[in-house]
Amino acid sequence: MITGAAVVPSPPLLARDLTGRATIAPELRQACASAVSRLLAASRPDMVAVVGGGPATRSWPPDARLNLLAFGPGLAVSRRPRNVAASGGGGAGVLVGHPAPRTQLPLALGIGAGLLDEAGYAGPRALQAIDVTASPQDCLWTGARIAELASRVALLVVGDGSARCTPAAPGYFDERAAEFGARVESALRGGDMAALAAIDASLAAELMAGGRAAWQVLAGAVSPQRQAPGDVLYADAPFGVAYYVSVHPL
Repeated sequence: MITGAAVVPSPPLLARDLTGRATIAPELRQACASAVSRLLAASRPDMVAVVGGGPATRSWPPDARLNLLAFGPGLAVSRRPRNVAASGGGGAGVLVGHPAPRTQLPLALGIGAGLLDEAGYAGPRALQAIDVTASPQDCLWTGARIAELASRVALLVVGDGSARCTPAAPGYFDERAAEFGARVESALRGGDMAALAAIDASLAAELMAGGRAAWQVLAGAVSPQRQAPGDVLYADAPFGVAYYVSVHPL
């Protein structure tokens, strides 16, 4: 069962090996670190499941990490994660779709895995990608399966809001993004799983909200009939992309 959840975004700037000591979006970084630390402390998990959008719904090896060379070609080497114990970093993978080859881990999963490493988590983990075009029903079903992975599962949900919040945004400006974002933030703050489950997938796609499918996996894992009030630590669009950070104790 799910004993706690946290929501974070997936900008590459959260990968510290890319930015080094540069001070980029410090409030966002601190909020993400705090959310993961609180999730681990409050939920006392037997396993942490990381879910994020990808090109297909499939599980990844629990020791897989982001290939930073895809985002920083000047990096000379890809270092092994610092905090993953040889025996503890394994655990069962999530059991939806087929195991993926050891190629490029989707960005959202890579960011989630990296945040767990930075928090010092070395226990069992599962990395589950959800197709960014998956139907809400498929997302809810996937979430329900994740909840059955262990007696105590902490869920780390990784995904961005609309990328059309300002004229400088990657998708330029869409006036609908503000209302869409306000509804997402309200649902996270109130822990309204039914509202997350009801997000219009077509509208989310038009607004380039890449986290929609992952948020609906959260709704399926917790159950749309439950409320899971959240502490929203961050809600802003510093680069024209909406980022949300929240913690949901259960």
